Amino acid sequence: MFRDDIPLARRSRVTVSRRAPLWLAFLRGVFFLGLALAALFFLRQGGWLPWLGPEPEPVAGLRERPTADGRLLGHFPYPEAPSGVLVALGAGLQLRPEAAAAIRGMQQAAAAEGVDLEVLSGFRSIDLQSSLFFDVKAERNQDAHTRAKVSAPPGYSEHSTGYAVDLGDGGQPSTNLSQNFENTPAYQWLSRHAGQYHFTLSFPKGNQQGVSYEPWHWRFEGSSDALRLFEPAMRLVP
Repeated sequence: MFRDDIPLARRSRVTVSRRAPLWLAFLRGVFFLGLALAALFFLRQGGWLPWLGPEPEPVAGLRERPTADGRLLGHFPYPEAPSGVLVALGAGLQLRPEAAAAIRGMQQAAAAEGVDLEVLSGFRSIDLQSSLFFDVKAERNQDAHTRAKVSAPPGYSEHSTGYAVDLGDGGQPSTNLSQNFENTPAYQWLSRHAGQYHFTLSFPKGNQQGVSYEPWHWRFEGSSDALRLFEPAMRLVP
């Protein structure tokens, strides 16, 4: 058979490109990427996923395990401030130097307006936090979820960083560590001025960490180290 015996129409096959336009391929890629990210988000909400990294360390004495974002019973993990970096703020009270300086400035400014702003608690070691969590939990016959509404598990308290304080009104001590503190001159002053000293309310009403409203608990965010530590919690603020 010679080449000329094959009709010209059959000697070759013309390939017609059916490739989609680049813009359409791009939109498809964005769509499927969005689906993958959405699936990942919802999976992470359900708990730890092995392929996302090592599982956070559990806390001895608790069956509950940290979730994918590191939270345990709603609380983020925090390291204990080295004792060498803390300064005395008063009898039995210690804070990081920059937080202590800001507190003193707030107290002086509040006093100038007739408000007695008192520091009730500052730095707490992880050992002390363990006692506050487990011992009081046992005394009150509480389960871990109930206790965590008002007290963080050890290793998960902002107080351990040396940047968090519990504040009270010296003129109304009966409101100390109570939601009634929000009705005091001290709280009203803090609501107006705390941000000027880089303090923010850690657990406002309806906070996404699921911790009970604590108008007395404030954290310092006025340094790069403090911002780094509290950045995960700040992401949950609407």
